[in-house]
Amino acid sequence: MRQSKFFMPTLKEAPADAVAESHKLMLRGGYIRQVTAGVYAYLPLGYRVLRKAENIMEEEMSKIDVPEMSMPHFLPASLWEESGRLKKYGPEMFRLKDRHGRESLLGPTHEETFTEIVAKNLKSYKQMPIALYQIQTKFRDENRPRFGLLRGREFIMLDAYSFAATADQLDQQFEDERRAFANVFKRCGVQVRQVIADSGTMGGKNSTEFQAPADIGEDTIATNESGSYSANVEMAESVDTFKQAPEDPKEVAKVATPGQKTIADLVKFMKVPATRIVKSVLYIVDDKQTVLVLIRGDKKINEIKLTHLLDADSVREANDKELKEITGAEKGGVGPVKADWADKIIADNTVKGLYNFVVGANETGYQLKNVNLNRDFTVDDFGDIRVANEGEPDPVDHQPLKFTTSIEVGHIFKLGTYYTQTIGSKFLDKNGKAQPVIMGSYGIGVTRMLSAIVEQHLTKFGVAWPKEVAPFSVHIVQMKMNKEEQTKLAEQLEKKFSAKYDVLYDDRKERAGVKFADADLVGAPIRITVGKKAGDGIVEVKRPTDAKATEIPVDKLDNFVNKELG
Repeated sequence: MRQSKFFMPTLKEAPADAVAESHKLMLRGGYIRQVTAGVYAYLPLGYRVLRKAENIMEEEMSKIDVPEMSMPHFLPASLWEESGRLKKYGPEMFRLKDRHGRESLLGPTHEETFTEIVAKNLKSYKQMPIALYQIQTKFRDENRPRFGLLRGREFIMLDAYSFAATADQLDQQFEDERRAFANVFKRCGVQVRQVIADSGTMGGKNSTEFQAPADIGEDTIATNESGSYSANVEMAESVDTFKQAPEDPKEVAKVATPGQKTIADLVKFMKVPATRIVKSVLYIVDDKQTVLVLIRGDKKINEIKLTHLLDADSVREANDKELKEITGAEKGGVGPVKADWADKIIADNTVKGLYNFVVGANETGYQLKNVNLNRDFTVDDFGDIRVANEGEPDPVDHQPLKFTTSIEVGHIFKLGTYYTQTIGSKFLDKNGKAQPVIMGSYGIGVTRMLSAIVEQHLTKFGVAWPKEVAPFSVHIVQMKMNKEEQTKLAEQLEKKFSAKYDVLYDDRKERAGVKFADADLVGAPIRITVGKKAGDGIVEVKRPTDAKATEIPVDKLDNFVNKELG
């Protein structure tokens, strides 16, 4: 490819509103251009990277016998009403109506559609297991599109779906997809951590995220030093090292605490440590159930873990008006003793080993001290519903947790029968009994991954693309286009290496500084500079991570290039 014919509008400086380094690089290098907020055009340089990444995905999916297909972008809202996700997705969904008033949407993901078309056509256990995938544009009306391709309103995604007759089949499909995804990221040059994750609005109870550590990442992952434990901070667990020595129960006493509404207030006012206070928070679950949640005063409630423990669709803290109407007390005065107004009482595991602690008296401005579990109140269920903190021991090897910002580039889910039971997709098992199809869902954010690659492979002046996704493998840069010996050698090299590799030949009549600056932005694994020693059969070679170029005789160039590019 001749660079004089290649559309690559570079910029000396990135726009002021570009924050992420990957966004800046792709704008400066002419990889992408914004059309409107959160929507980008992929220019030739960016599209080449995109297609190479997609080709890798197609190859890895083929290895596990998963065929490709394509679903429509335009979907009926009725399917999403059946699954219950139309309301859950809320304003992030692009909705529209046709001339007849029928509501439709632009697909943000395709679980419902695959369930309707594929799962409903699986009538016998003999047809399973089977899986399918697509690489397709998705749409989500992000409130704040930002960071370029990392959070957009239109993006490209690989989404695969598996269908099984048994849990064992699903487990094997999940492992096959996990392995295929790991291979994709390795070949694309993305360093990832596989972490325990929350399924969110996807449904199901078992999911794993592929997180790419990066400074600009919007997620945080918790890991230990040995790598034996990794989790999204939303789901991270840790060992609670605090132990209170057993005490004989004391008589409950009511204490006036006027104006003391927070744990910090009570610690100072009552002269007790936070570890001897139990915080009580009233939650409204699925907009219908009142649940009082207890946690030790030095810890915070993790609402995602709470949602899982309650097997709920939504949880929210009661507002001031609801709190007063339900409990009779204002914030800071609520507690578990005689809390018969609560449908259920849930407690974090940190409450189990406490003696003679402080709780709200269910009266504004009062606390109860010397309260004890099981004597003064009972709990319906215990669980880990607290936020894990950095430095606390992990639950596997008890090593300190370290928090790292990262980019979610992939997510795989064991959906189970979440969709097939709702939409009604059943098959006949070996005994002739109707059973719901068991599903899995697997996604890679293709365009997100491009940003993650750039974030992890930035150089001082540009980017060092991993060789399998680099837009060009070899970049030949001719210094002076009016020098016949340089042109002759450059064209010979272009012809030779183009037979095996993607070659970009800079034949532009530009200054050397412009050519080198653009070459840094292209980020080819090998740059060959044809300059003043061309007549002597000597060129310069440079990798993006090299501090300076190295001279090499042309007769040794083949070995160098083949060794570098494999």
